[in-house]
Amino acid sequence: MTSEMRRKAKTANFGIIYGISAFGLSERLNIPRSESKAIIDGYFDNFAGVKRYMDECIRLAREEGSVQTLFGRKRYLPDINSRNAVVRGMAERNAINAPIQGTAADIIKKAMVDIQRQLKQGGFQTQMILQVHDELNFDVPKEELPAVKKLVKEAMESACQLKVPLVVDMGEGRNWLEAH
Repeated sequence: MTSEMRRKAKTANFGIIYGISAFGLSERLNIPRSESKAIIDGYFDNFAGVKRYMDECIRLAREEGSVQTLFGRKRYLPDINSRNAVVRGMAERNAINAPIQGTAADIIKKAMVDIQRQLKQGGFQTQMILQVHDELNFDVPKEELPAVKKLVKEAMESACQLKVPLVVDMGEGRNWLEAH
């Protein structure tokens, strides 16, 4: 799979999950609207559970006025029952997005706390310097690299037990670009 194919697949996958229209997907992928509609329809045919999940998030949000992460952190959605379709649509997309992105944020925060504690306890010189979504960036002395990679991988993969295992990929380099 090429990086361009991966980019397009991610665009379609995340776009569909967050309620992108056939028009929006066709614009993002520079494909005909009929093709983007077929992608969206095929996605929901193959992954009917995703559609059920999305519908359930919206139903719960309408009932409760909020949604929450797996860790119980809430996102209030006062516009979920708005008469204005544009405003309501945004709240519906947030009802789907917040539990997913919020849970991901909760997991990475837990991993960061665990990693920092272990680095300090282990007397490492390594510094955690940047978090971008689900990525962590470290400044690591060469002699610490094998031990720190092991520590970080284990901490990130065990930050939360889900039905599907968390798998961590790692890169290294003199800068972020090289590490990718």
